[in-house]
Amino acid sequence: MTYGTETWPLTMGLIRRLRVAQPAKERAMLGVSLRDKIRNKEIRKRTRVTEIAQRVAKLKLQWAGHVAWRTDGRWGLKVLEWRPRTGKRSVGRPPTRWTDAIRRVAGSRALWNSLQKTYVQQWTSIG
Repeated sequence: MTYGTETWPLTMGLIRRLRVAQPAKERAMLGVSLRDKIRNKEIRKRTRVTEIAQRVAKLKLQWAGHVAWRTDGRWGLKVLEWRPRTGKRSVGRPPTRWTDAIRRVAGSRALWNSLQKTYVQQWTSIG
């Protein structure tokens, strides 16, 4: 479920969808049906899987740190900082970009290590 999530912009809708899908996958792993009336907390104890929002936030912050420290001119940082030159933005609220969440939490490179836990906690406390 977390393949490629480092590059997704984390929105509330996305986190909500991942949180709904995770218990369904865990139930499938254990072969438990909703008709068995076993609570999600009990299933989480049995599978011992970390919460998906926590895992995605950690992966995203690790990838951001990895990309930010690169100085060899690879595509990763160039793609993240790319802005289209043609056309105007559509009317209304602009869509959340990948870097928006990172900038909101981190601010500068010096804070990566100290803010990693803060970023993870921010996305796990919402809901």
